[in-house]
Amino acid sequence: MPLSYPSTIEAGVEQEIVIRKSRFIARIEPVTSVERADGVIAAARKRNWDARHHCTAMVIGLTADQARSSDDGEPSGTAGIPMLEVLRRRELTDLVAVVTRYFGGVKLGAGGLVRAYSTAVSQALDAASLVHRVALTQVRIEVPHADAGRFENLLRSWAGVAGATLGAPSYTAHATLEVWAPASALAGLHDAIAAASAGEITPQLGAERIVDVPASDS
Repeated sequence: MPLSYPSTIEAGVEQEIVIRKSRFIARIEPVTSVERADGVIAAARKRNWDARHHCTAMVIGLTADQARSSDDGEPSGTAGIPMLEVLRRRELTDLVAVVTRYFGGVKLGAGGLVRAYSTAVSQALDAASLVHRVALTQVRIEVPHADAGRFENLLRSWAGVAGATLGAPSYTAHATLEVWAPASALAGLHDAIAAASAGEITPQLGAERIVDVPASDS
């Protein structure tokens, strides 16, 4: 299935690592706005109110066009930016990462902090379920009621291998069947319908929408 947009995660995840007695608790949540991301950060601060640092990174938007990060008192460039780079490297969006650090009394140095915060986010993402985002085009066909079942079965079988999804049928003077398909599969769908109808039925293209597809289904 072609991926046209950055992916996101299905649900929040949390992982903890300990490096030279410092605890790094990484929490990553899917969000749809900066305001929601700020809410996740505020909740982490409240939950772990006694921690020294709550470093953050977020990427927001369908095309990942908004990004922010904060070192929250760690040396400049050792926490937020490395966390953000992990999100960028994995081509993710609409999520916020918060890494809470409980200082263990041993300084890690700039390089050690970069590795610690990057690793905390990476390990949390390793435990997350990815959701891919794809652009699908609406395709409708009108068929006689007597042929509706046959063409619905055709569309269902085709959709299962083409990364498409069926829409809801409607029944008026004719049966109108709907499928949402990736652009790369439209030519194949046209050919399948032409073959099944001896060229008498022409698919009608409609709107485009972005849908989330769990990685296990792609």
